[in-house]
Amino acid sequence: MPSEPEQVVLLADDGTPTGVADKLSVHSSDTPLHLAFSCHVYDTAGRVLVTRRALGKLTWPGVWTNSFCGHPSPDEDLPTAIARRAHTELGITVTDLELVLPDFRYRAVDASGIVENEICPVYRAVTADAVDGNPDEVAEWRWVSPDSLRSAVEATPFAFSPWLGWQLQQLP
Repeated sequence: MPSEPEQVVLLADDGTPTGVADKLSVHSSDTPLHLAFSCHVYDTAGRVLVTRRALGKLTWPGVWTNSFCGHPSPDEDLPTAIARRAHTELGITVTDLELVLPDFRYRAVDASGIVENEICPVYRAVTADAVDGNPDEVAEWRWVSPDSLRSAVEATPFAFSPWLGWQLQQLP
């Protein structure tokens, strides 16, 4: 039985939901504002997980980014969506979920001209699991100290997703 296409929640400029659309149809050169989330996962030693986006990804293939991102399905709350994506992308369970940037919003255009246009609350979570990355989502992953991540993004911003750099500027 074929699965339903993944949908995203479309938003008005004030963040009010206005409808839904298929994820693949909205990511274009004229992407409407929609709801997403980002999550920074830490291990019990205080290291943060960074991932390199799979080369087959539609947007920003091959760049390093935060642990994972995604879109909640219509009628799915953000904590449930985060748990789902953590398992799907990285094979992990996350705990201690904390909303750290509730009002994060960005618009960015990748080299192919595809636009990301998202209201994207940012979360922090913890895992004790070993990462088992889905190769359709992530090409590589590393546990790094938060300070070394900030230094790397400052030194080579082109190697990282723009949203990661903007999030790090706003996180304490």
